[in-house]
Amino acid sequence: MDRVSALDEPLKKTLGAATAKVMAEHLDLHTLGDLLHHYPRRYAERGELTSLSELPLDEHVTVVAQVADARVHTFNAGRGRRLEVTITDGSGRLQLVFFGKGVHKPHKDLLPGTRAMFSGKVSVFNRKLQLSHPAYEPLSGGASAADAVDAFANQLIPIYPACKQLESWKISKAVDAVLDRAAEAVDPLPPALREGRGMATLPDALRMIHRPRTKADIEAARERLKWDEAFVLQVALARRRYADTQLPAVARRPVPGGLLDAFDAELPFTLTEGQQSVSKEIFDDLATEHPMHRLLQGEVGSGKTLVALRAMLAVVDAGGQAAMLAPTEVLAQQHHRSITEMMGELAEGGMLGGAEQGTKVVLLTGSMGAAARRHALLDLVTGEAGIVIGTHALIEDKVQFHDLGLVVVDEQHRFGVEQRDALRSKGKQPPHLLVMTATPIPRTVAMTVFGDLETSVLDQLPAGRSPIASHVVPAADKPHFLARAWERVREEAEGGHQAYVVCPRIGDDEEQPKKKTAEDEAEKRPPLAVLEVADQLAKGPLRGLRVEVLHGRMAPDDKDDVMRRFGAGDVDVLVATTVIEVGVNVPNATAMVIMDADRFGVSQLHQLRGRVGRGSAPGLCLLVTEMPEASPARQRLAAVASTLDGFELSRIDLEQRREGDVLGQAQSGVRSSLRMLTVIEDEEVIAAAREEAVAIVGADPDLERLPELRTALDALLDKEREQYLDKG
Repeated sequence: MDRVSALDEPLKKTLGAATAKVMAEHLDLHTLGDLLHHYPRRYAERGELTSLSELPLDEHVTVVAQVADARVHTFNAGRGRRLEVTITDGSGRLQLVFFGKGVHKPHKDLLPGTRAMFSGKVSVFNRKLQLSHPAYEPLSGGASAADAVDAFANQLIPIYPACKQLESWKISKAVDAVLDRAAEAVDPLPPALREGRGMATLPDALRMIHRPRTKADIEAARERLKWDEAFVLQVALARRRYADTQLPAVARRPVPGGLLDAFDAELPFTLTEGQQSVSKEIFDDLATEHPMHRLLQGEVGSGKTLVALRAMLAVVDAGGQAAMLAPTEVLAQQHHRSITEMMGELAEGGMLGGAEQGTKVVLLTGSMGAAARRHALLDLVTGEAGIVIGTHALIEDKVQFHDLGLVVVDEQHRFGVEQRDALRSKGKQPPHLLVMTATPIPRTVAMTVFGDLETSVLDQLPAGRSPIASHVVPAADKPHFLARAWERVREEAEGGHQAYVVCPRIGDDEEQPKKKTAEDEAEKRPPLAVLEVADQLAKGPLRGLRVEVLHGRMAPDDKDDVMRRFGAGDVDVLVATTVIEVGVNVPNATAMVIMDADRFGVSQLHQLRGRVGRGSAPGLCLLVTEMPEASPARQRLAAVASTLDGFELSRIDLEQRREGDVLGQAQSGVRSSLRMLTVIEDEEVIAAAREEAVAIVGADPDLERLPELRTALDALLDKEREQYLDKG
């Protein structure tokens, strides 16, 4: 079937070049299909309108309301005129203001009793919300007044996501112009599936979502359109999983009496049940002749690195090599240091004093000197090094392996697919893949973002881990609380422990972050910076303690030197950016103070907090903020302070963020294909779609009998291949 749907026709053909240009530039709508999938945000109806009393400040809104009052005021001795119109929806009142020459027409149109749609940006004047010079559209037809009221009484008015350049009603008129073309929409759902679940056809769903006659129409349309999004995505992921099962791979089975057994024999503790069961899942995968493709997610400090290391040792036992890809040099160096420490003499294979069945563990980063780099590359190509830990430097063409059997990717969300696949292509046959993340992922997100991976979860903390007490420190309301925070840091240091102080910014001439929210606007000063805070602490409340800094602009050797000294206990307080967010393991660090904590996300705060409480002494995390108690930012911090359950926090995080952000769209600039589906609320739809997708792909992997589904899939992959499928 021809892949190009009739709905791929450019909008300018139907709407004209000027409107099409505005839609493309401001709403990212380019084709008839884009416009038909630009669904109403909500619907207004008589007597059940948006509450005027709850309008968001500084946002562009569309409201339906009735004019209660309209008055013209003069000023400047009669030379200036201002029209003030008060509108109401029964829940509240809102003032509209028009000035100068813009007064005449609204004065004529907006008589008391007139119902209209109003669109504009919400601002504040004299402590009251107002719309200044809003666009408006009276709600009346050409028929008699009684007919118009009756029509309006029975009409659901779609309110579209709009912009200053294009109000909701103009989008509505554009939809009217193309809605007949919905009949040409290619329906991706197989007829048997659609009929079996009693769902509307796609053309009917599009007509009902834009022009519903009843609320039941809206529900039926939403259910069907959610299924489209969930199902096409799950088919794409199921095909990717199926394709992986068709690839050949070398089975890597642990060798009795080999490196893994020697390592386990030296472990000073017993593996948790979770670590044992997850290791079994991984070893079972490694023993098959198609590539493992597994996501290992676990709480901060649950021992993921140990599980990954045991998998790497099993592969080395089986004659292969293992590569661990880390997102930053600090993290790569930290992993290299902790893995060589864990392995002891087993990490000194071929060296004097090394264990007989040991192997070499090498580090490869972009900033290494030429000689060290040459050595590392030689150890990899000869097979002398069984394990390599590195950054993006591992991906370069010059890096060759003797026999790459396993790729471990740490903090996968920081890597693009090209980087991961470039490393995987270095194996003689596709290597096994283990992806690790310390950001707990609700099941629905795992099924969408990481849907091409089998999932293992580590939710037990190893014995000996201490609880972490977390508290919000309201620096603006109670400055003595902040003074007490620094006393607590000093007490920890004097008790032989260490502390982190985390700041959002490095300092010096660093570019200021752009203000984004009303909270940012309220916060006049720039975020606190590492260099300034470290200086103030060393001269003030922490005078006499050994205070050092760590941030991303430091030379790699300097960063490594600071981390080594902090790990050795030669630094009392480390003032750092989020460069310490993942992987840093200093069991003697017991306290963390996060400055301007409101500027970090929930998951990020949880990650940072996981750097303390890693030893036998209890951990303390203090979240410092100047935000007022009633603000959403303070509520977010209170949520973090109230629980150590990362899965619960990730759920809170997702509920507070836009869907596109959840799936990594915000950074990419590409519009999310999830317009109707919400990953938190629609778990049942996603799970059912996944089940149907697996069955269909199992029976017809190339979708030869389902050309319409193949067309929809090609369209998704064209736009969103990197955003979705290749997260795994």
